[in-house]
Amino acid sequence: MGQNDRTAVATSEPDQQQVSVHKFLIHHKGDHVGVATSDITKGETVIGVFMDDNTTTKVVAKDDIPLGHKIALFKLDVNEPVLKYGVQIGLTTSRWEIGDYVHTHNIKTARW
Repeated sequence: MGQNDRTAVATSEPDQQQVSVHKFLIHHKGDHVGVATSDITKGETVIGVFMDDNTTTKVVAKDDIPLGHKIALFKLDVNEPVLKYGVQIGLTTSRWEIGDYVHTHNIKTARW
C-alpha cells in the first residue's frame, strides 16, 4: 500500500463549509496521531493543525475522542511503529483506520 493511500489529506486552508477552529494538533509532519484540543464526536469532520508549518488536515472521527487523547492520521496494521513528535512512541496492537480513537486498547507504549 502506498504512503498516499494511508494518510489523512493535508490542506492549506479549511473548507468554507467546515468550522474554522481546529480540534486537534499534530506535532510533526509524518506523525501517525494528532492530539485532541477539545472533545471530538464520532462522525464529526475535524480540522487538525500541523505545528511545524501551520498547514491543516481534515479527518472524520470514527469514535468519540476525549480532550487530550489521540486520533489516528494513518492507516496502520498490527505491530507497526507509531510516530508522535517525530519519534516512535509505541506499536499498534490492532489495525488502525484514519479517524480511529487511539488509546491503550490499540497501542502499546514504547516505554516498557
